[in-house]
Amino acid sequence: MLVTMVWLAGRYEASQVQDKLERDTAGAVSEVRAALARNTQDLQALNAGEVGKEDWRVRAAELLQVRREMLRIEWRNPDMAIVAHAETPYRNEYWSGNFREDSDSHALAACASARRTNTTAYSSSYFQVLGEGMGMELIEACLPLQHQGRFDGYEVVTYSLPYILSAQVSKNLTRNQEVSFTEPDGTRLALVGAVWRGTRVFSAQQLLDLPGHTLVLRMDSWHRAPSVFPNVLTALVTAMSIALVSVLIVLVRDNRRRLRAERDLGDALAFRKAMEDSLITGLRARDLQGRISYVNPAFCAMVGFTTEELLGLDIAPYWPPELAQEYRKRQGWRLSGAIPTVREGHESMFMRKDGTRFPVLIFEAPLINAQGQHTGWMSAFIDISEQRRIEEISRASQERLQATARLATVGEMASLLSHELTQPLMAIASYASGSLHLLEGTGSTPVAQLPAEQARDQLQELVTVMRKIGFQADRAGRVIKSVRDFVRRRDQSREAVQPQELLDAVMPLVRMQARKLGVQVDVEQDALLPAVLCDVTMVEQVLLNLTRNGMQAMDDAQIEPRQLTVTVRHPRAHEVPDRLVFSVSDWGVGIPDSVAQQLFGAFFTTRPEGMGLGLSLCRTVVEQHGGQLQFTPNLPRGTVFTFTLPIAESA
Repeated sequence: MLVTMVWLAGRYEASQVQDKLERDTAGAVSEVRAALARNTQDLQALNAGEVGKEDWRVRAAELLQVRREMLRIEWRNPDMAIVAHAETPYRNEYWSGNFREDSDSHALAACASARRTNTTAYSSSYFQVLGEGMGMELIEACLPLQHQGRFDGYEVVTYSLPYILSAQVSKNLTRNQEVSFTEPDGTRLALVGAVWRGTRVFSAQQLLDLPGHTLVLRMDSWHRAPSVFPNVLTALVTAMSIALVSVLIVLVRDNRRRLRAERDLGDALAFRKAMEDSLITGLRARDLQGRISYVNPAFCAMVGFTTEELLGLDIAPYWPPELAQEYRKRQGWRLSGAIPTVREGHESMFMRKDGTRFPVLIFEAPLINAQGQHTGWMSAFIDISEQRRIEEISRASQERLQATARLATVGEMASLLSHELTQPLMAIASYASGSLHLLEGTGSTPVAQLPAEQARDQLQELVTVMRKIGFQADRAGRVIKSVRDFVRRRDQSREAVQPQELLDAVMPLVRMQARKLGVQVDVEQDALLPAVLCDVTMVEQVLLNLTRNGMQAMDDAQIEPRQLTVTVRHPRAHEVPDRLVFSVSDWGVGIPDSVAQQLFGAFFTTRPEGMGLGLSLCRTVVEQHGGQLQFTPNLPRGTVFTFTLPIAESA
């Protein structure tokens, strides 16, 4: 017992000395890091603003006077050529001869690392031979320079490892401490401190991890053998009493802490269980071999399997058989170490126990334990069946709205159609009456009884009349077909189509209303326009709605001239290069600011008879094609609506 107490007393004193040395070593490393950080800030200030070589040298010389650990500062251009340099006033003899040629490789390595990381980087240490058999360990630091966002060269500073220790650490050393820089393998590079030796040495090491290089700061402390109480018996009784009381106190406190920890752990487990049970997101964990190690109730409810049926499996029973091979490849890729981007999910298809399929959205992340080790993968699953159903309902509703808008448009144009069809039908009736008159004969003589030459002239005239009847019938058919094609609801499919074909499909309807309102319609196109990839029916509706709106904006007796211009052109330099630009400009009353804020809102209209769906659907169609519907004032009067469509070859 006596030997044990003496040994424990010595161990306690030794541990106290070692702990203090560890704290001193950590403080020394912090001081060195802080000093290097201050030096970096001062170096950045050297090239602040527009500075010339002489001003830079003056600033650098002033910095070297107060930073003795820096021996030389160089300003280098992006090609690593020296623009200017300054040397310490305390050790000029170090820079004689070919010093820079011998050490330039270290500066180049540091600057290459600094250029990659865009921050200060340090080279490995090297030994510089001085005169009279002396030498010194040096290290290069390189700082990349930025000026107005442009890379502008480097600042290279040469540090002396012994002077770093002298300037930053030695002032806090006691007479029995020694501090040094060493390599990770223990090789000493620089040493500062007292040469006094005691009977026992204590050592502590801390890494000085610099960008590009790592040094070890080692601190040694010498002490005499640990002292023991002079009266061993008194010390023994006192120590045993103190130890007994201390043990009792420690046991009581430890027992309280243990009970409190168990209670906190139970509360945490209960909270976690309640949280897992309330989640609607499925959770699944797998180990590094791909076996399922955990599933929450939401996941079991999602796939229809119990926890006992899933734990330990590496081939999931909820994989659809037709997709099992694909899922095995994905699992192998994940188990090979591929780490997904955080919050980057992917869609997949799962199968419930009853065989029904449902889509899921999967998020995966590495599973890291408390020791920082990668132990598996954690996945979160969201059933998106309802979302897909809602999207389908929304798409169907959008199609019905679009069809309603087309029907409303045709309803408004019914009067124009009746006016437009009246002319060809009246012409057909007149030509038919004339044909009957020719067939019945001139006067009282039928055609068959006329002389041959006169009968031939009558037949030729009859052929001309019949051709005119056919032309007028074809004209009426084209008018009806343009409206029928527009109203007819078709599946949304995109195809390559020439811009001229889009214009030809809507211009008959546009010109009908233009003639009624007295509007002049002009079409302007660039030469050699490529085909665009679009839904023809929907884009035709966009063009028709924009042209009708433009003409209605000019339906005022005071507006002159009434001119509508439809333009198709190549994109300009500041526009998206793989899209054609369509625009419709009018000379109407323009769009006031109060209307512009809600112009594209659904069911918003400024016309009493309007439905407020035209521009809203136009914007939806354009955005579905990856473009934007915009409007700008048309100087000196009116408005220009512009949208883009993707070029077929680029798409």
